[in-house]
Amino acid sequence: MNEIGPFGGAFRGKKVLVTGHTGFKGSWLTIWLLELGAEVVGFSLEKYPNDYLFKKTGLSKRIIDERGDIASAEEVNAVVARHAPSVIFHLAAQPLVRDSYAHPMGTIRTNVLGTANILEVLRARKGIKAAVIITTDKCYKNREQELPYREEDELGGHDPYSASKACAEFLIASYRDSFYDAARVPVASARAGNVIGGGDTAKDRLIPDCISALREGKKIRIRNPSAVRPWQHVLEATYGYLLLCNKLLTEGQKFAQPWNIAPDKTSVITVRHVVERIISSFGTGSWEDVGNKGEPHEAKLLLLDNAKAKAHLGYCPIWDVSIALEKTLEWYKRSEKEDGYSLCAQQIHEYCREAAKNG
Repeated sequence: MNEIGPFGGAFRGKKVLVTGHTGFKGSWLTIWLLELGAEVVGFSLEKYPNDYLFKKTGLSKRIIDERGDIASAEEVNAVVARHAPSVIFHLAAQPLVRDSYAHPMGTIRTNVLGTANILEVLRARKGIKAAVIITTDKCYKNREQELPYREEDELGGHDPYSASKACAEFLIASYRDSFYDAARVPVASARAGNVIGGGDTAKDRLIPDCISALREGKKIRIRNPSAVRPWQHVLEATYGYLLLCNKLLTEGQKFAQPWNIAPDKTSVITVRHVVERIISSFGTGSWEDVGNKGEPHEAKLLLLDNAKAKAHLGYCPIWDVSIALEKTLEWYKRSEKEDGYSLCAQQIHEYCREAAKNG
């Protein structure tokens, strides 16, 4: 199998545990790992509402597909004991801001206790060489400021989801300071921006809402058209996770830190601009501002600084927001007739070719 990405064969033949493997990002990461020659063990809830991509790509037949509750220490320990992974990517989460208002305790249980269970496994078990724990750009205390947030900025969260991810970051730092030293497993956290790409069907996310409305001939309903976000293709985030993990495997504790895996400033645009570009690509459709009065609070401005990842990981965004939208819409259009796994693999290889071309 040809190497795709500058990982030097780091994942080939390795047993990798991906929690949250049935989700949107988890599925893309699993596919890339398979293309790199890894043996993937997935661990997710038996029923997960955003598992369309997982099913579309037939991943259950390509990996060891384990099911259970990330918030159960017993179940987490059992799956790790059965398979003895050497690498862990922890993505299992309740990932939606608006859902966290409706189910705050469930969000906290999954996102905080689930992370603690992974950290306990890393503390107690030998043989794990590296772990990347995925949090979010929303873990920062958002002051609606023009300056992008850096890794050392204050953490916080207005909504239960953001607060739960800030708590996860506190736990990671605490365990790193208390238990992990140079002789132990290096653990890093990764904070990505607003991730888009083919196969996302989560409710209250902009791209799935747009695709659904356009296919049904309805107006796209937007709550916050002026909200500003750092948009990035799912492969940009996934590439950052793999790059970070490779650094942990090869250089250890030096990279056991929090990292912003974020796009460049050119990809920071409003919700309205994203929607208008999607409508232009489809050649039809319209949108309406349904406002956000009486609705739960959502941040209007959120920017991330990627200078640290650029300087020390060698991370460099390849697809700006225009290309990210183009590739996302291409996936949805082609997926109606093409094999899901092959389509994802094609886009991964295409991304890597363009990355290589850009040095």
